[in-house]
Amino acid sequence: MADAKKPEAAADGEEVVPKKKSKLLLIIIIGVLVLVLGGGGLTYLLLKKSPKDEELDEGDGPPAKSAKAKKKGVEAPPIFVKLEPFVVKLQSVEQESYVQTLPELKLLDAPVADQVKLLMPEIRHKVLMILAGKKPSDLSTPEGLQLLANQIRVSINASLTGERVNPVLEKQDVADPGAPVQAVYFSSLIVQ
Repeated sequence: MADAKKPEAAADGEEVVPKKKSKLLLIIIIGVLVLVLGGGGLTYLLLKKSPKDEELDEGDGPPAKSAKAKKKGVEAPPIFVKLEPFVVKLQSVEQESYVQTLPELKLLDAPVADQVKLLMPEIRHKVLMILAGKKPSDLSTPEGLQLLANQIRVSINASLTGERVNPVLEKQDVADPGAPVQAVYFSSLIVQ
């Protein structure tokens, strides 16, 4: 009978051990599930795009530029085209004077740049004629240089649009918003 009690005690001991193991196993499974679900949820939140990010991705250009362009109402950044350098003899009675300049055009958009390249011989001719009509004193003041830039801008715009040169526009420092050439800048200008 003593032997019969031992198996019962062993049976009682076995019943206790599986209960402890099953509780421990259940706690481990629940912990792993919490970690997996928590990690998945965190990953979803981090990878999910916000509505603001989705709006930025809709633009044609880089996201930062399209967002700024939409806010300001501007379609694209301006395009600049450098003309070849000009060296022209100025009108002078006292001594020979020359101007050497490198103008750059600020254009409305990229198609205008293609149009400028197609009309480059005509544009260069007009710029040379404008420069050849200047005196050294005309180019010695900021106002004179601004007038020269305005004259070049108006002349090139007339070539691009097929209209006549309007002398009234030469006095305006700002071009019309729809004009092909918005401004003329001088990268260098030397009068000798």
